[in-house]
Amino acid sequence: MHFVVVFLVASSYRLRLPIPTSFLFSRPLFGGHQTLEERENSYHARNQMLHCGFLKGDMGSYDSGFDLDEKDKEIMANCTVVVSSCIFGNSDFLRRPTKHKMGTYTKTNVCFMMFMDALTFDKLSSEGNIPDKNGKIGLWRVILVKSLPYTDMRKTGKVPKFLSHRLFPSARYSIWLDSKMRLDTDPMLIIEYFLWRKGAEYAISRHYDRSCVWEEVLQNKKLNKYNHTLIDEQFNFYQSDGLIRFNQSDPNISLPSSVVPEGSFIVRAHTPMSNLFSCLWFNEVNRFTSRDQLSFAYTFLKLRRLNPDKPFHFNMFMDCERRAVAKLFHHRIQP
Repeated sequence: MHFVVVFLVASSYRLRLPIPTSFLFSRPLFGGHQTLEERENSYHARNQMLHCGFLKGDMGSYDSGFDLDEKDKEIMANCTVVVSSCIFGNSDFLRRPTKHKMGTYTKTNVCFMMFMDALTFDKLSSEGNIPDKNGKIGLWRVILVKSLPYTDMRKTGKVPKFLSHRLFPSARYSIWLDSKMRLDTDPMLIIEYFLWRKGAEYAISRHYDRSCVWEEVLQNKKLNKYNHTLIDEQFNFYQSDGLIRFNQSDPNISLPSSVVPEGSFIVRAHTPMSNLFSCLWFNEVNRFTSRDQLSFAYTFLKLRRLNPDKPFHFNMFMDCERRAVAKLFHHRIQP
């Protein structure tokens, strides 16, 4: 296979990426082949087309992955309030929401959607978690995903995590929780507490231990969470584009007291700014590493810097508040 070398330039930093020539203008990547100019323009909150996953080739000739059954898509299109999670690569157990804590309205009107691949489905079925005639296991409706867009299961999981407004086009609100968590609180109470009461359109908890992305970078390397060279490339890129070390005493800081989130629990209204931020954050994960805590601060601060006249009502709450509404478990230990 022939390769060409493409230089992506941002400020003084150069990122050298070999890209197969056959992929440049034919078969699409799920997140698209976004240029740096397109990427820069996408951060401006205005009426425009931008990359946000689910790209297809010319005339729809190629799918880029994350294929869903038509019946599932019809059901998803009618959801107005969504709770979603995912398990890919048999990475976790199925944590069912605590049903007796859900109100009558929630049981009737809120969509609980669990995305998974065939490998996970087969494993869960062998453990006795078999969907009923309506495709449900408890409150969860199982959504089987075919043709996964990434070999990295963690990166594949960012599709339902960040792109709920794309998967559920009629939804007004969505709640995301990682598969290691069990929901113990009615979703409508969660939306009322984290969004309506705070006048927010996007809510995510602060990290329980770290408040600076510099610390997060070091911790990811220490625990070998991702390839160190790729982490350095991403972090150098961000610093060259203006990311500075977090200073809690800075009166101009845009976030309350942290730039590192605990991203396992997200509550959001599907507003234009919330949707834009979600697309931008996904695009950073698509371009760089799947460790989304590394890209959160850069994405948020760049969006705010380029759109000072457009409010984004953000609620970054304490981690203890997250723990009060959902119970945390360990991931499945792989043999």
